[in-house]
Amino acid sequence: MNHAPGFSRRDLIRAGAGASLAALGLGVGAQSASAAGVATTKRFALSEPSYDLFRSKNTHGARVQQSFAFDWQNKYLFVATKRSGSSESDGDLCINKMDFDGNYLSYMHLDGFGHGVAFAALPDGSDTELWIECATNKRGYGTALAPITYTPNTTLASPAGAAAYRPISGADEYTCSVDPVYQRMIVRYNTSSGKRVAVYPLSAFTTRNFGTPLVDFKQPTISGTAQGYTLYGSYMYYVTGDGYPGDGTPSGDGNTYLTSIDINTGAVKEGPVLTKAGSTLQYREPEGLAVYRTDSGEARLFIGFATGDPGDRRSSIFYKKDLV
Repeated sequence: MNHAPGFSRRDLIRAGAGASLAALGLGVGAQSASAAGVATTKRFALSEPSYDLFRSKNTHGARVQQSFAFDWQNKYLFVATKRSGSSESDGDLCINKMDFDGNYLSYMHLDGFGHGVAFAALPDGSDTELWIECATNKRGYGTALAPITYTPNTTLASPAGAAAYRPISGADEYTCSVDPVYQRMIVRYNTSSGKRVAVYPLSAFTTRNFGTPLVDFKQPTISGTAQGYTLYGSYMYYVTGDGYPGDGTPSGDGNTYLTSIDINTGAVKEGPVLTKAGSTLQYREPEGLAVYRTDSGEARLFIGFATGDPGDRRSSIFYKKDLV
C-alpha cells in the first residue's frame, strides 16, 4: 500500500473549516426525480492508488466497525461499531471518538438507534453534533434521523417524537452522510419500491427546515453487499463487499468494489471498480465511506475496513485523492 510522501497523517487529513459552497444549478428543468439538480463537479478516480490513514486501531468494543465520519472543524474522527452483547436487531451502537492517527479517545453508547451504515459528524462550536439514524425497527435499522451532541462516556436512548426527523414522506428507513466540501447532506432511504437517494443543502439539517431536496433519485442496481456511501460534489460514492478470507489468511483480491453515481441523473458514472486497499490485512471487511478536505484544499475519499481477529476487531482506514 502506498503512503503519500512528505506529509504526516495529520497534515494529510486536517481540513480548513471554511469550505466554500459550490454554485447550485437551480434551473426549472426536472432531473431524474423532479429536483433542481446541482452543478457538475470533479469526481474521484476510483482506479487510482489508495493510501493509508491508519491500520488495525483499537476501538472501545470488540465488534466490527460499521461506518465513520469526520468533524472537519474540531479535527476528530468518529467510528460507529456494533455494541458488544447486543443482537443485530437491537440497533445498539458504540460511537468511538478518535484522533487522526487512530488513537481511541472516548466512547458514547446509543441504544436502539440502528445499523450504523452511515452517519454525519457536524461541528457545533467545540462540540460535535452527530446526525444518525434512530428509532430502530424490528430489522435493526433506523426509521428516522436524529441530531445528538456527542457526550463522552455516556449512554443515550433513541429519541422519539419531535426529536426524530423524517424529512421524506413515505420513507421507512434512513441513513445519511455529509459532504463537508460542498456543504451538502446525502440521505439514503427506503420505500415500498426500494432504495432512493436525496441530497439537501447542509443548511436544511442545521436549521431543521428540510423542504425539497436538490436531487432525489432511485438508487441504481449495484451488485454486492452494501457497506456504505458518501457524497462529494455531484457524485455519490458507494462501497460493496464482504469480509475475507474466512480463515484470516490473506488470499486473492477479495470483492470490495467502489462505484460513483452521478446524482443529477441517478446513473453509474464509474465502476464497480475493485479496490485492493489494505489487501495484506489479516481480515478485511469494507465498512463505511467518508469525504474530507485537507488544509491545503485537497479532497480525500476515505474507505473503512473492519479488521483483526474475531472478538478483537480493529479499525483500518485508507483514502483516494486523485480527481478527474
